[in-house]
Amino acid sequence: MSTDAEQTRERIIAAAARLFYNEGIRAASVDAIAEKAGVTKKTLYYHFRSKDDLIAAYLASRDQPTLDLYARWFNETPGSAADKIRGLFNEFARSADTARWKGCGFQRTAAELAGTPGHPALKAGASHKKRFEAWLADALGRDGIDNAPAVARGIVVLLDGAAAVMLVHRDPAYVMAAGTVAASLVEPSDATAHAPRLQAAQRRP
Repeated sequence: MSTDAEQTRERIIAAAARLFYNEGIRAASVDAIAEKAGVTKKTLYYHFRSKDDLIAAYLASRDQPTLDLYARWFNETPGSAADKIRGLFNEFARSADTARWKGCGFQRTAAELAGTPGHPALKAGASHKKRFEAWLADALGRDGIDNAPAVARGIVVLLDGAAAVMLVHRDPAYVMAAGTVAASLVEPSDATAHAPRLQAAQRRP
């Protein structure tokens, strides 16, 4: 793909990302996306076979930047693994406490597409969530946390739950409360107590 074509593709994705996030993927039309990107509808369909492919590309474009942001919040927080987890939730609470924040784009897309299993965007969203969980497990393992995969999964559940509740209440106190629980999973005195229960929960059908 030529440089010009690649730049056009990225411009379309950027326009779609803004409209999908602000208006919702169902409400944002292909015509509106093409207009915002400064291209014709024909050009948009040259780069993306369908709106569904564009939705998947939108989520894929948010994958690495989102992982990088959470990694920065985690790594830049001084102290123990528990401190870093609290810092991650604290930063998330701060970033979500604004009128511009409209929820987790991955969660919102999954909710809108819940009736279309197998949609490429659902696969992109699931891949992102798995990558985030794997990154967190690796980060906790490097910090010496036992049963890091099980603990990471519990923290991911708390973080996604906090995002959903924040969207309902618009109160960062809920995110902070989830962060306190998440940090307790990696406190030296508590990690070994919580991890077996998390592993048992994962084995249940």
